[in-house]
Amino acid sequence: MNLFKDVPSTIEKERFDLLFLRKGVRIERIVSRGQATPPGKWLRQRTAEWVIVLKGGAKLLFRGAKTPLRLTAGDFVFIPAGTAHRVEWTQPGKPTVWLAVHLNRSEKT
Repeated sequence: MNLFKDVPSTIEKERFDLLFLRKGVRIERIVSRGQATPPGKWLRQRTAEWVIVLKGGAKLLFRGAKTPLRLTAGDFVFIPAGTAHRVEWTQPGKPTVWLAVHLNRSEKT
C-alpha cells in the first residue's frame, strides 16, 4: 500500500484507514480536507498517539495552551493518553495526510 494512493478528492468527514493492528498498537492513515474539531469539543483518547503530518498542514490545540501547534509535512507530535486536544484547522481545498500510531497505555516501552 502507498500512503498517498487513493487519497479522496472530496470528503465530508475525515477519513480513517486502518493500516496495521496488533495487540497494543494501531496504525492509521488519516485524510483531512479542511475538517476541524467542532467548536467547544475536546478530544481525549484512551491510547497514546504519535502522529506525523505527511502532506498538507494542520493546527492542534492542547487544553491550557495559548496558541495552537502548527504542523506541516514532516512535523510530528506525541499525545499522551487522556490529553485534551483538538484539531483547530486543516488545510482547506488540499488533502492533509496524517500517519497516526496509537499505543495501548498498558504496553511498556
